[in-house]
Amino acid sequence: MSNQIKRGVSLYSYQNETFQGKMTLEDCIRTSAELGANGIEIIGEQTFWGWPEVGVEDAAVANWHELIKKYDCVPVSHDFMLDYKRYKGRVMPFDEQVASVKKDIDFGARLGMKFIRALVSIEPEVLVAAAPYAEEKGIKILIEVHAPLHFDHPWIIRHAEAFEKSGSDALGFLPDMGMFLFKFPPVWKEKFLRIGVPKNIADYIEKAYEDRVLSEYVILNVREMGGEGPALGMAETLRHNAAFEPKRMLEHMSRIHNIHGKFYQMDEDYVEPSIPYDEIVKVLHQGGYKGFICSEYEGNRWIEDAEEPDSVEQVRRQQVMLARLLGEETVPTLKTPVAA
Repeated sequence: MSNQIKRGVSLYSYQNETFQGKMTLEDCIRTSAELGANGIEIIGEQTFWGWPEVGVEDAAVANWHELIKKYDCVPVSHDFMLDYKRYKGRVMPFDEQVASVKKDIDFGARLGMKFIRALVSIEPEVLVAAAPYAEEKGIKILIEVHAPLHFDHPWIIRHAEAFEKSGSDALGFLPDMGMFLFKFPPVWKEKFLRIGVPKNIADYIEKAYEDRVLSEYVILNVREMGGEGPALGMAETLRHNAAFEPKRMLEHMSRIHNIHGKFYQMDEDYVEPSIPYDEIVKVLHQGGYKGFICSEYEGNRWIEDAEEPDSVEQVRRQQVMLARLLGEETVPTLKTPVAA
């Protein structure tokens, strides 16, 4: 299979090990590189201490570039967090929002990134205003299309229309594969069972999700079944997740430049049981996608009450799955164990 899709990792995947001091930045980059996933995506706050409240020292940026070169990797994206609605107890004025985005453009450029990821809450007018500056810096601003939003959601349509009207090719999309959640993730169900959801209610919610029952009806039915607390919390997850169609990416493929390979668990057979990656990869090939799929492990938060997450093993398994789906002959293998 002729393949132009590349494999990468969002270092967000290693958040538990990073926070606990089990993995350094070098460990994260080396581990990804050993798996053949040489595209490196970061969240600035996780990777660089003090960002964005204080500046990042030149020495830290120099170390980043040295590690990228040492392990033959490619800087892909800096994921920034303009959370303007909670800014010092007030809404950040428009001009300050644009200035904040420009600050992240500058930081992305310092790191050699091609893209910066914008949260889906940011208004398109802010990104359009920052686009000329991004063009000057050789950066594309990609708004993340993340569940419960999708490509047919009015908010995303508004962005698409604004991007086209702007005429700028510095504006695009970063789809998160979590919006293609075709089955209720087993690790979610197991967590809800541990915190007290009756099995009959958990089974009902799982089946209702597969049957695409409207979330409001599921919540009502759970109430009538006597569900409360955790049971209603489990039912509420249906409001924020859905099985949207991967083929809807095709209409926007010219502006899709990076992919978040969201996953909640990889089983021993290298399958993500809730997200149809085989179908996703077929659609990306059909659309001529040439960018990275960056692993984004978020199953840790669903199991850490019961066991220590092994993010590295989970990422390894997803990279094996992706390599197979992309028609690669070499099996991703770790050579250097991560110190506990």
